[in-house]
Amino acid sequence: MLLDAYTIIRRPIMTEKANSDMSELNAYHFEVARSANKIEIKKAIEEIYADKGIKVDKVRIINKAPKKRRFHFRQGHTRTWKKAIVFLDKEHKLELF
Repeated sequence: MLLDAYTIIRRPIMTEKANSDMSELNAYHFEVARSANKIEIKKAIEEIYADKGIKVDKVRIINKAPKKRRFHFRQGHTRTWKKAIVFLDKEHKLELF
């Protein structure tokens, strides 16, 4: 299944841990499509940031399981999603915001 780069990469994740990984490890966190694999994620990041000449060093993927949630007398769960941690080469930096 061929996906567009902007379909694969949904949004950057900005948390306290993500910010510390950005400064210490040069790693960036993204929410990605559940059907995407490491190779597709790497190509999508390099395509989106091609004007800056970004080179991806490695990609780690985490499948986030749904959590149970209650609303009044109803019980449900959050959605399942996939998170990618993208490590860049030392000389490259991303300006997300």
